[in-house]
Amino acid sequence: MPAQDKIIVKDLLLRGIIGLNDWEREKRQDILINLTLFTDMRAAGRSDDAADILNYRTITKAIIAYVESSQHTLVEALATEIARICVVDHDAARAIVRVEKPGALRFAGSVGVEIERERADFA
Repeated sequence: MPAQDKIIVKDLLLRGIIGLNDWEREKRQDILINLTLFTDMRAAGRSDDAADILNYRTITKAIIAYVESSQHTLVEALATEIARICVVDHDAARAIVRVEKPGALRFAGSVGVEIERERADFA
């Protein structure tokens, strides 16, 4: 059975174009991203060698570059592409991705979606 080890990236705050409304298409807004990446860390735990890790720095750099250059209408689409980066491009076994738009609703701190994907979801 594969390990259920997790890498957690909390509160990655980026700016990008996202939304349905015309005004949302004109200027960048805050996008808050949280990730839980599932991987087997046993080899890295034994070896203490960076060659055996799922590199969260490389993954977050790819996500930053993607979010800053993308222009999605839906938060759901952005979350799906972030999950694809994690599991297809960087070999996480599974990813839970939460994407939020702080201040999107007047009386709420933020609104967003959370999805869970694995490689088979992108086949």
